[in-house]
Amino acid sequence: MATDPRKALVLFSGGQDSTACLAWALSRYSAVETLGFDYGQRHCIELECRLRVIDELRAAFPDWSARLGEDHVLDLRLLGQISDTALTSERAVEMQANGLPNTFVPGRNLLFLNFAGALAYRRGASVLVGGMCETDYSGYPDCRDNTLKALQVALSLGLDAPMTVETPLMFLTKAQTWSLTQRLGGDALNALIVEHTHTCYLGERGPLHPWGHGCGHCPACALRQQGYEGWRAGGAGAELPA
Repeated sequence: MATDPRKALVLFSGGQDSTACLAWALSRYSAVETLGFDYGQRHCIELECRLRVIDELRAAFPDWSARLGEDHVLDLRLLGQISDTALTSERAVEMQANGLPNTFVPGRNLLFLNFAGALAYRRGASVLVGGMCETDYSGYPDCRDNTLKALQVALSLGLDAPMTVETPLMFLTKAQTWSLTQRLGGDALNALIVEHTHTCYLGERGPLHPWGHGCGHCPACALRQQGYEGWRAGGAGAELPA
């Protein structure tokens, strides 16, 4: 049963991490809505997958469905127009001289959270939930804890209303993320994540691997596969912090 009476807005892409965050929010808050973004990404498969994941969650978890409210999608394609990255144009995924992969979209999470805060304000929500993580990640600076804490302060001040930014995966490895969803929704939830969520940077669905669909080679697929295998092996990395 949810124990927090507040309404939460989950930044929901349809990927593994945002699905884990949605399940986490549904197990905690009395009301939850979801928000996706069309930001000119090079493939639209994640926008299609997110709707399927929501439908599957509703069907498999009736208690969560009762608390899962409206889904929203915002058109932020201007971001894609000013970005020259492997996520917004047909380019090979590679490392850059600054140590970041060229999948980094500058300002993406900053923009996402500002728009999410504005929508949450109008929808009566005071909690924003995102899947940002600085443990097993690609090094994106807008996924770091300090960035999100600063945004929380800025949003609360700018809206003149408390706005909490929750990042339940921030200090979890990918193996621990699989462990978290197992704890939240058991085999049914992890099977749903394997079958229906999308993480691959190249937008490939293709064959179903044990850890899900994807090219199997890009950094996102590699992290997902390694995390899954670590969780299945039952290593210490899959244990959740106390």
